[in-house]
Amino acid sequence: TALSVCASFYPMYDFAVKIGGEKAQVTNMVPAGVEPHDWEPAAADIAGLESADVFVYNGAGMEHWAEDILEALENKGLTVVEASAGIELMEGHHGHEGEDAEEEDGHDAEAAEEEDGHEEEGYDPHVWLDPKNAKREMENIKNAFVSADPDNAETYEANFAKYAAELDALDETFKEALSPLPNKDIIVAHEAFGYLCAAYGLNQIPIEGLSPDSEPDPAKMAEIIDFAREHDVKVIFFEELVSPKVAEAVAEAVGAETMVLSPVEGLSDEESAAGGDYFSVMRQNLESLKAALQ
Repeated sequence: TALSVCASFYPMYDFAVKIGGEKAQVTNMVPAGVEPHDWEPAAADIAGLESADVFVYNGAGMEHWAEDILEALENKGLTVVEASAGIELMEGHHGHEGEDAEEEDGHDAEAAEEEDGHEEEGYDPHVWLDPKNAKREMENIKNAFVSADPDNAETYEANFAKYAAELDALDETFKEALSPLPNKDIIVAHEAFGYLCAAYGLNQIPIEGLSPDSEPDPAKMAEIIDFAREHDVKVIFFEELVSPKVAEAVAEAVGAETMVLSPVEGLSDEESAAGGDYFSVMRQNLESLKAALQ
């Protein structure tokens, strides 16, 4: 019988499908078109985990519900893989307006106490947007599949080798395309692109924090608009699963256009229908970045 796998949201699902091939039956827990930061598992999702062989989640604070649910499960045979394990996490600012990184590090004792039990808080979970990290995540998933289903280890190893090579090629493509471009600053509606930017020497200027639905205050908006004017920014990026109104407001103020830059948290209906996946969305992201940074 096929390995039964539950994946927490789209990139985990896509990576698990690629590693599992015909040997795994993978369920994506977050329905298409739903923003995963806000999603909560229902009784049916928990029942699915009770009968699954493997649970794949990103970790790094992306699935705020995962730990509590895993503790409550009866399914003691479940192989759990935190795909971001071993990846160096970047700090994210969760919309603490006006605090810069230096202040973030100097947390006073009271704040530190408050944060106990949330050690993942404050990290940017969007590690998969750097193809080198995506490769590490796939490798972690592959290792979990091999341990849960050693009979099919060869298949999982072969699938991983194939996609690892594709991810290396994607990484090279990004490097070659982005390194010669004169502009390095991108204005994004949601602070999700830290890993992508770090990998290719770009600089993200986020309108809002890590969670895509926080509204920026007027001072922050004014600051972004000034920056965009000063640097002659032509494109303000937003993402498919979130309202574009903030990005549109900035774009209108500076005479820029808006474009989608996807954090690959889920596919749009069009992308699904067209057979899209991590690679196709990332290639589309590269086209958008090239257009914006010319």
